[in-house]
Amino acid sequence: MNVLSPRTLVMKFGGTSVGTPDAMAQTAEIIHRQRTLTPRLVVVTSALSGVTDILLSSATAAAHGDTTTYNQAVQTLRARHEAIIKSLIPDRSRQEEVKAEITLLILDFANLCQAISVLGEATPRALDAVASLGERMAVRLLAAVVDSAGTPAQYLEANRLIITDDHFQAAHPDFAATQIAARASLNPILDQGTVPIITGFIGATPQGVTTTLGRGGSDYTAAILGAVLPADEVWIWTDVDGVMTADPRIVPEARTIEELTYREVSELAYAGAKVLHPKTIRPVIEAGIGLRVLNTFNPEHPGTRLVAEKATPNGNVVKSVTAIRGLKLITVEGRGMLGVPGVAARTFSAIASTGTSVSLISQASSEQAICFAVPASSAEKVIAAIENEFYREIAGKDIDRVWATGEVVIVTVVGEGMRSTPGIAGKVFGALGERQINVIAIAQGSSEVSISFVLKAEDIRAAVQTLHERVISQ
Repeated sequence: MNVLSPRTLVMKFGGTSVGTPDAMAQTAEIIHRQRTLTPRLVVVTSALSGVTDILLSSATAAAHGDTTTYNQAVQTLRARHEAIIKSLIPDRSRQEEVKAEITLLILDFANLCQAISVLGEATPRALDAVASLGERMAVRLLAAVVDSAGTPAQYLEANRLIITDDHFQAAHPDFAATQIAARASLNPILDQGTVPIITGFIGATPQGVTTTLGRGGSDYTAAILGAVLPADEVWIWTDVDGVMTADPRIVPEARTIEELTYREVSELAYAGAKVLHPKTIRPVIEAGIGLRVLNTFNPEHPGTRLVAEKATPNGNVVKSVTAIRGLKLITVEGRGMLGVPGVAARTFSAIASTGTSVSLISQASSEQAICFAVPASSAEKVIAAIENEFYREIAGKDIDRVWATGEVVIVTVVGEGMRSTPGIAGKVFGALGERQINVIAIAQGSSEVSISFVLKAEDIRAAVQTLHERVISQ
């Protein structure tokens, strides 16, 4: 790899990078080669690909009285992990040791699901306990594989390192406490030349109760540890050659973006790009450390380098186009809303009470309507909450109705150069108009780094392909 090796480096490997014997062997080789170049190397791993989904779907099914799903999952989890043990750990006694550790964790999973089934409820705390097991199994497996391949490695569970609040399923780290805990645990291991292999995604409250950082949170784990150690760089290893100009499943000719600013990649992460967890960027920016996205299966490719800023943007003004699927657009409208203070505040307070995240907001200048995008699965409960909040206004006809569209997508174009280049919005919407693609709603942040707009779900492929061809590739 043609990348200068920092003295202290955090490398995170995603689920596809450890999900099969071949993939984990490749990951172990990358770790071995990098350890010869980097004196202080820290590795963060996700669960094997698909395992977290298996764990959570089993727990949810158990809450509804379905015990068959988690019993089948036990067999699947055992088979997948044991296949890697047999393939990549040659020593029989070490095989049995790792197998026994993973078997105990699978037993914990079965017991948790049984308890959830009896209670008929899966609380956020219980779901975090279940979800954490994927990383806890993977870390034992990867550490043993790396160590067996000749690189001294030791696994650690991040509930000893990352201290969080008790907001289960999306916990927030206490950086001061985390810095003390992480340095105390990791520095002695690094000083003796051993590679710590750490669970991504999980942390713990000060009382030691397991929490998770939200789905995809292993990226965030790597950024947190990189910031508190501190590391010189954080490298995110995934299954694509860095950040792409578009989803290659939609646009086969999509290409890797060599360099992005933190602002650009933040917009892309929040706009649906799957390469980085949205929260990953902040600790890295604040710590002033480097970040790179690389491909486990093409390790010689330089990937995408992330930088703080560019004095003069070069290359394409628009860097990438991305999309978020599975949404509905909810509209609150009524002539009585005109000039009435607090409508937006009450609307979003009602939404917050349902625990729903809003992806996009747009309001007409007449103030007679406000619309916003939410996950399609949450639309009904959000509408019910808003109708309950405004029941007097609805009865008095100040608000005419609260309604949802069919399924929609949010498409976002991102590029730092948009701020200093006139006519980008016209070019974007002109290209869509020529393809007869109707835009339902539009939003642009004051940073002018991105433009987002809502389309019917069936228009996603045509829109992304058109914008990639007409706006990015020119």
